[in-house]
Amino acid sequence: RGSAFATAFNEAHILATTQAICLYRRANMISGPLYLGIDTHALSESARASAIEVLAANEVDTMLDSRGGYTPTPLVSHAILTHNRDHQNALADGIVITPSHNPPEDGGFKYNPPNGGPADVRITNWIQEAANHFLENGLNGIKRLPYGRAIKAPCMREHDYVSHYVRDLANVIDIEVIAGSAVIIGIDPLGGASVDVWKSIIDTHRLSAT
Repeated sequence: RGSAFATAFNEAHILATTQAICLYRRANMISGPLYLGIDTHALSESARASAIEVLAANEVDTMLDSRGGYTPTPLVSHAILTHNRDHQNALADGIVITPSHNPPEDGGFKYNPPNGGPADVRITNWIQEAANHFLENGLNGIKRLPYGRAIKAPCMREHDYVSHYVRDLANVIDIEVIAGSAVIIGIDPLGGASVDVWKSIIDTHRLSAT
């Protein structure tokens, strides 16, 4: 689970935290793509738009879901690790917009460093202090483009999170045994971000599941 920074999806918090992440990347020479994912929270789309405005203004190569869907945290972590396995000189990281372990009424904004897992206390403190500085100074110093320009910026690119993750499952799970068994699986994603991922898993690996 990543560490969530902002709650209630206050736009100022999203802008400040995203700019702080851009500064953290620069300070730690993280020059690869940033994988951006969202969940089904009612305000995730607007938080994503605000983040894109800042990421584009900072010219961060940002990987958006090619299907325009939801992206559970494991898919973002998988994308980071897969990229970094072959690109040690241009490491990737990610942001997941999700309440995670926050109360349902609160939003969440998680940063995943190049190790693909949750940001540790040292990283969260660094980003938190930088974000608070922007908030205390009326957002002065934050780079931002209008969304219409930001989403069309050359640094905004597409990534098929679902297909890459689903295909790779066969490398860590003996799915053929599951598919060939008489087991019938019932799945309830509880309205979460994995709602569309399960259909792809079932179809790709021919599981007897619903």
